[in-house]
Amino acid sequence: MDIDAWVWWLIGAAALGIPLVLTAMPELGMLAVGAVAAAVTAGLGGDTVLQVLVFAAVSVALIAVVRPVAARHRAQRPELATGVEALKGRSAVVLERVDAGGGRIKLAGEIWSARSLDAGLAFEAGQEVDVVEIDGATAVVM
Repeated sequence: MDIDAWVWWLIGAAALGIPLVLTAMPELGMLAVGAVAAAVTAGLGGDTVLQVLVFAAVSVALIAVVRPVAARHRAQRPELATGVEALKGRSAVVLERVDAGGGRIKLAGEIWSARSLDAGLAFEAGQEVDVVEIDGATAVVM
């Protein structure tokens, strides 16, 4: 029984797809797509050299184009901040004097304990402050 070349390329694509699922390495998926393109070339009657060239060209093109886009997308911070990350950079109103030792602010409709970022600064009741970070249950303000 003689198996056509396009079948071997599809077997190769499946063989690349299995470790793709197990390891989540997108490069293996790009190689699998290259193998499918070579299978199509073989099915259309292309010779072995053309099949290998199509496999290499499609695989390299996908890795060269898709991989940098995926890396750039993965490196971006999420646009929607939630939890304490959403509170950083917001304004608050001082309810009780805030200094390096502590105090109280109203932040996002809730009363929070707060302390000054700079030990030399103090904020009086009614002043508006900016939240720099959240340290546990305490807002650090300036």
